[in-house]
Formats: sequence, structure tokens, C-alpha cells
Amino acid sequence: MPAIELPDADAQCIDLATLIRPRLSPETVLVGIHSGGVWVARRLRELLPLENPIGLIDVSFYRDDYGEKGLHPGVKPTSIPFDVEGRPLILVDDVLYTGRTTRAAINELFDYGRPASIQLAVLADRGRRQLPICADYCTWRVDLDPSQELVLSANDNGRLQWSVAEHA
Repeated sequence: MPAIELPDADAQCIDLATLIRPRLSPETVLVGIHSGGVWVARRLRELLPLENPIGLIDVSFYRDDYGEKGLHPGVKPTSIPFDVEGRPLILVDDVLYTGRTTRAAINELFDYGRPASIQLAVLADRGRRQLPICADYCTWRVDLDPSQELVLSANDNGRLQWSVAEHA
């Protein structure tokens, strides 16, 4: 597969904030999915006029493949420091692929209450969905071979950057 040109992830966060800003309400809260989505949500929180803290969610126990994969060694705590009930939420992730992580996050959020709405914001959409889930806000549509993984990481300065990893 030919090499792919990777966009500037920080510039994508600015673009994502620009897409979200017109549809914000004072009650809107961001919930980032560990780990890439948390980094993006934190950056969006800096860029958007939001007063509320962000929520952090780890979907490990809500994955439909949990029994198959078992407990991931990097499980992080979920922290929802606001009342979910009746609030508009924007679920934030770095990459949307099969839709299973998003489904798991929505399941977990409903354990905290019934939000008024849930929108999905992602930096990258890989397509190849296995569930009927789509992003409301997206800055990059990319087609990668299934043997490749799109990885968002934060360097020592907190700058976000993309890489592509090959699976064996």
C-alpha cells in the first residue's frame, strides 16, 4: 500500500472546533474516549467557549469483544464530573473505524443518565463500519488497509501527531 500523507493533528483540532462552535449551547459538555479522544477533547476544551469540565471515558468493560480480548493492561478510570441527565453531549474520539468503540461509549454514558443528545466528533474516519454509526463532526476521511492502524499520540510537548502502524 502506498505511503499516506498524514495531516497536522493540531490543525485538525482547530478545524474540528470550527465545525463544532456554531452548534454549541451553554449546557454542552465534551466526553473524550481514552486515550486519543481524551487528548482531542482537552484540546477542544481550550479552543471552544465551554465552561464545563470534560468527561473522560474508558470503554474497556463495555466492549462487545471484552470476553475475547480480556482486560487491556492500560485501563483508565472513567470520570464524568457533571450530571449527564438531559444534557447535550459531544463524544470525542481520535479515529472512527468499525463503530464498536463508539457503541460501547454510548452504552456506558447511559449508565450515568439519559442525555438530551449525543453527537460524535472525530479527527479521522476510516470507514468500514460494522455498526450504523457516523460522525457529526469529522476533519479527515482516510482509507487504510485493514492491516494498518491509525495511531494518534502526544509528544513530550503535548503536540498531537499521527502515525500508521502495520499489524502482523
